[in-house]
Amino acid sequence: MSRIVIIGAGLAGSLLAIYLAKRGITVDVYEARGDMRLQEVEAGRSINLALSDRGIVALREIGMDEYMLAEAVPMQGRMIHTVSGETKLLPYSGRHGEYINSVSRAGLNIALMNEADKYDGVTFHFNQRCVYFDCASGEAKFSNGVRVKSDTVIATDGAGSAVRNAMLHGGVERFDFSQVWLEHGYKELHIPVGTDGSFQLEKNALHIWPRNKFMMIALPNFDGSFTCTLFLAHKPQDEGGAAFLQLVDEASVVDFFGREFPDATKLMPTLVEDFFANPTGNLGTVKCFPWNAGGNALLLGDSAHAVVPFYGQGMNCAFEDVRVLGQILSEPPASAGGNLDWHWVFEKYGELRKVNTDAIAAMAEENFYEMRDAVADPVFVRKRELETKLEQTFPDYFSKYSMVTFREDLPYSVAKAKGNAQDALLMKLCAEVENVSDLNLDDVLATVKNL
Repeated sequence: MSRIVIIGAGLAGSLLAIYLAKRGITVDVYEARGDMRLQEVEAGRSINLALSDRGIVALREIGMDEYMLAEAVPMQGRMIHTVSGETKLLPYSGRHGEYINSVSRAGLNIALMNEADKYDGVTFHFNQRCVYFDCASGEAKFSNGVRVKSDTVIATDGAGSAVRNAMLHGGVERFDFSQVWLEHGYKELHIPVGTDGSFQLEKNALHIWPRNKFMMIALPNFDGSFTCTLFLAHKPQDEGGAAFLQLVDEASVVDFFGREFPDATKLMPTLVEDFFANPTGNLGTVKCFPWNAGGNALLLGDSAHAVVPFYGQGMNCAFEDVRVLGQILSEPPASAGGNLDWHWVFEKYGELRKVNTDAIAAMAEENFYEMRDAVADPVFVRKRELETKLEQTFPDYFSKYSMVTFREDLPYSVAKAKGNAQDALLMKLCAEVENVSDLNLDDVLATVKNL
């Protein structure tokens, strides 16, 4: 029986433990933090997660999709808020039943840990940070001095992965690595539940306050509250530009929010306290390759390909990583002679996933500028209206967003190529009319199919 070590008990690591245990593999999961089930979740870094089809399919394969969706809040589209307080809903899809789900990061992580604990072959080890990994021998060393050797190691220890660091610094020949930061950071804020226990904003939407150079979003929580996130440059980008560096005291925070987000500010009684209590996070994209050190280790999830959160695909992509790895483990060459050939598995995995994780990384950055700027552009609004009509009229038409979010059968790379071509065409058409009713939908679809 194989025995493997997973480093990192976050969402990907906990899900992976279940996938492997179901295949009869003994799993030891080492986590740098304490058991989150026994302590209060750290405030300020729990950006809500948008669970969509790629992630749901992974949960379905372990029988947890219905359980998690029961405490998720469906979001039918983006609710755009102007400075004057006007709102407009831009649906995510024109097809019935296609929406994304707001879920609690901590709640989902805890549920996955609890499910993994049901398997005799899974053991969690908390407060044990990986401090060193030997790529040649496959031995991992932890902060308490423990050294562990197993059949292989899978690193799901996030964007700051210790295993990736070992690969980068001599562990793997010709290891490519890049880390690119956005000039923007993020700050978590809060809109509480109403005094009568109700949602104070439309609950079935992802709310966006686009302000050209920055934005705020709000995702609904199951208890009626909203988790808000301000995305703002760390330093002024131009003269008069807003930035975290300028928000240094209560007066500046109150003035900024009252001027830019007046409708939301009225609903945020702890705005100032939250702003200064919660950390300012960084936003960046990590790419590297190869993801494996022979058969001794594999990078999976954010350790291999951290992305910015603007397509809502970070978790969904990591869950798809787990699904793909599980499928490869089921292929005959993986277990020739009864023993798993980890080197073959990891090489095959990299071949399948690299092109797709690069694609979603690019689309996530593109979507930041779309959310921040384009959603307030009349031509873009007409494009979304046209896409919605096309999806309502033609079941076989999918916008780029729908291909990424609701078509788990389409690789990200395919969604990107098809979607970008469609976007360019539809933006051109919508720039030439004042009303999408002036466009013949049959003609539009025929043109799209000829791309």
